[in-house]
Amino acid sequence: MKPFQQLLLVAAGTSLIAPAAAPAAELNLDDVNRYAVKEQVTSISQFGDVKPTDWAYQALSNLIERYGCVAGYPDGTYRGQKAMTRFEAAALLNACLDRVTEVTDELKRLMAEFEKELAILKGRVDGLEAKVGELEASQFSTTTKLKGEASFIIGGVDDWFNRSGNANEVTFNYDSRLSLDTSFSGKDLLRTRLRAGNFSADPFGSASNVFKLDKSYESDDVVEIDRLFYAFPVGDRVRLTVGALVRNTEMLTFLPSAYKSDILDYFSVAGAAGTYNKATGAGAGFSWQQKVKKGNPFLTFDANWVSQNGYADSTVGAFAEDGAQNILAQLGVKGQNWGAAVAYRYGTEGAQLRDPNSAPRTLLDGQSSNSVSFGAFWQPKEAGWIPSISAGFSYTDISDGVPDRDEIWSWMGGLQWKDVFAKGNSAGFAIGQPLFTQEDDDGLMYELFYKFQVTDNISITPAVFYIDNNYNDLNDGDSTFGGVIQATFKF
Repeated sequence: MKPFQQLLLVAAGTSLIAPAAAPAAELNLDDVNRYAVKEQVTSISQFGDVKPTDWAYQALSNLIERYGCVAGYPDGTYRGQKAMTRFEAAALLNACLDRVTEVTDELKRLMAEFEKELAILKGRVDGLEAKVGELEASQFSTTTKLKGEASFIIGGVDDWFNRSGNANEVTFNYDSRLSLDTSFSGKDLLRTRLRAGNFSADPFGSASNVFKLDKSYESDDVVEIDRLFYAFPVGDRVRLTVGALVRNTEMLTFLPSAYKSDILDYFSVAGAAGTYNKATGAGAGFSWQQKVKKGNPFLTFDANWVSQNGYADSTVGAFAEDGAQNILAQLGVKGQNWGAAVAYRYGTEGAQLRDPNSAPRTLLDGQSSNSVSFGAFWQPKEAGWIPSISAGFSYTDISDGVPDRDEIWSWMGGLQWKDVFAKGNSAGFAIGQPLFTQEDDDGLMYELFYKFQVTDNISITPAVFYIDNNYNDLNDGDSTFGGVIQATFKF
């Protein structure tokens, strides 16, 4: 039954049971309407004499909330038990009918005016429902997302001497990565990453070269698993990581650098390649972050262990000294646009140093190393002519090492600008000294790049780099120049 039909029934009932109807002369319609006009009734609770136990309670409530056409008396009462004259019933009924007609006409007008738009929306909703149904029926997994990155790199150097000759030809290589990121609670992460590439060791593929590229991989076109780990929170401040293939720098809360060219690997580790050596293997990590108000600086502490060798070899063992153990710890502080950290790494025989110039590449039998570093960065909150500033330094001591080659240093400084010439593009310049010893002359290395952000998923980065004293392979302190054009696709 519609609300105004309910009102008709109420009005008819009250007129039938009324013992006596007041004459029209005694009716004051101003009193009946004044309460509705000046003090609009929007809730049945405004009537002090209407209770939920009254038989017409629900009908009155519907009329008030849906149409707002019920009137009362100036004193805030409805007087539902009072006899009603036919004139009063007619006035109230007319008010409700007018309101119902008004609402109905308005709705009809709106529906007519937006008829086309409503039809389009209905079609889109139907289409979305169909697509959702298809996705649910054919989805790969409810817990796993696929992320991909493919890089095409054209590059070469002018002089690079190795045991096979002069490696100075221009090459066209690729590096492809596919990450399967799985979460069971929304806060944890199981990462399985597949990777393939066709780089050779010289001059861009090996981590023992100063010109090692950040996006270069040697797998002879064979797809390999290069990451397999699980990270999960313990409470709201601690995160634990364990994996059969995990990298020590990826278990840190942050690296103290804002310089990110994605070109030379050395400049991606805050100039502290002795400490942040990107050791990868079986490992586990612990990360803690101070709880502060949003936007305030906070402290972090990270500690992790990685065995570079022996984790898959039962003749060596993941925890043996000759398993290339790496223990890395970092204490840092981070603000909204700045950060600083001090770090320490201990390495055993077989542990590798990253991007060395004149320094040893791998610890020999019986050797161990202690590395310390400090890095800091600052970046403007808004893009402009002021660049971000990053700087880092590391020192490494090797026990039982060759004299004058057992103390190793490295450092870097980098500037990077955002939104250069166009939004999303960036440019940067860095200078530093890859790991060097007292025995050889210091080798200054430079990098200059400009990144075109073609779309949200595609970027093209031309870059040039130079080192004035190159001691890699058979390069006996010669200066070496190189350059690349790198196209990266993310999906």
